[in-house]
Amino acid sequence: MIPFNRPPYTGNEDQYVLASIRSDKISGDGFYSRQCEQWFQAKLPCKKALLTPSCTHALELAALLLELKPGDEVILPSYTFVSTANAFVLRGAVPVFVDIDPATMNINPDAILPAITDKTRAIVVVHYAGGACDMDRIMKIAERHQLSVVEDAAQAMLSTYKGKALGTFGDFGALSFHETKNFTSAGEGGLLIINRESLIDRAEIIREKGTNRSRFFRGMVDKYTWVDVGSSYLPGDVQAAYLWGQLEDADKIAASRMRCWQRYERQLGMLEQEGYADLPRFTSESNHNAHCFYIKLRDPESRAGLITYLKNAGVLSVFHYVPLHSSEAGKKFGRFHGEDRYTTRESERLLRLPLFYSLTDEQIDYISEKVRDFFSSENKKNQ
Repeated sequence: MIPFNRPPYTGNEDQYVLASIRSDKISGDGFYSRQCEQWFQAKLPCKKALLTPSCTHALELAALLLELKPGDEVILPSYTFVSTANAFVLRGAVPVFVDIDPATMNINPDAILPAITDKTRAIVVVHYAGGACDMDRIMKIAERHQLSVVEDAAQAMLSTYKGKALGTFGDFGALSFHETKNFTSAGEGGLLIINRESLIDRAEIIREKGTNRSRFFRGMVDKYTWVDVGSSYLPGDVQAAYLWGQLEDADKIAASRMRCWQRYERQLGMLEQEGYADLPRFTSESNHNAHCFYIKLRDPESRAGLITYLKNAGVLSVFHYVPLHSSEAGKKFGRFHGEDRYTTRESERLLRLPLFYSLTDEQIDYISEKVRDFFSSENKKNQ
C-alpha cells in the first residue's frame, strides 16, 4: 500500500537529536530551539519566531495576545482545521465563518467585508495547500476597519505572496511541523511568527507560563517571577533538534516535494482538459510550496468511487476538511455569514493524493495511471 503520507526524514536529523539528548538541557528554549528560531527570523524574515508544541498552540498564543473577550468576533473560512476556530473559541470569541474562493479554496475577500460588525476583532486567513490568500485586499480591509490579522500558515512554510513569505503579513503567523507537513519536529510542533514588535515581550512571558524567565536569562532582571497570564507553550529541545536537521536540508526537501507536485500535474493534466476533474489552482502572485496535490471531482459519489478504486489498487487517498460551520461545535460556538455557495460544494469534491518527501517517480506514475484508469472506466460505463 502506498500511504497517503510518510513523515519527512533525511537522516540528517539523527546527529542533532543525539547531541540534544546528551546535552545538559533538553527542555524548552535550549540550543536547538534558538538555532531554529534564528533560522526563521533570517529566512522569512520576521521580527520574532517562537517555537511552540504545535500550530494549535501557536494560534492559541496569538489569541491570548489579541486579548479577546467573550462575545468578540473573529472572521475565518469554514473550510479549515478545527484549531483555526478553536483557538479563539477558547477565549470566548465567536467564529464567524465565511465562504471560500472555489479556485483556490482560500477565504473569499468579498465575503469578509459584509461579515464585519462592531464586535469584530480579527480576520483569520488560512493559506490552503500552501497557496496564498489575497493578502493585499485582506490587509487593506483590516487596516480600514482596524482589525488584527492572523495567518494560519500551517501548510504554507516557505510559500510566498509577491515574493514575501506567508505568515509575515498579519500581526501573527502560525506554522505547523506536524508529521503531515513539509517539515516536522519529530511528529508534532509549531511556530508563532510575531510581526508586531510591541507584542514580542508579552509573547515571551505568556509562552513561559506568565513569567519573565526569558528576560532573566538575557540578564535583564536579577530573578524571574510570575507577571502575567500564561501557559507552557515551549516544545522540548529534542524536538527542535530534529527540526534543525530538516532545516539544514530545507532546500532539498522543498525541491523533492515540488518535483512530485509537478510530476502529478504533468501526468494528470489531461483530466482537466477532458473535463473529468479540476487540478489545484493558485493566483499568479502566489508561489506555493507543494504541500499537497489534490483533484476535485464532479461530485461526492465520484470521489468516493475513486477513493475505493485507488485503495483496491494499493493507494491510500483521502478527502480533507468537513466545513466547520456544519459541525456540531461549529453550530454551537459560531455562525456562517452570507451564502455558502462554494464551501460545502467544493469540499465534497476534493480528494488528496499521496505526496511526501520520499515518494518516488515510479510511485507517482503508478498512482497517476490508476487515477486515469478510473476515469477511463467511468467514461466507458456512461457511454
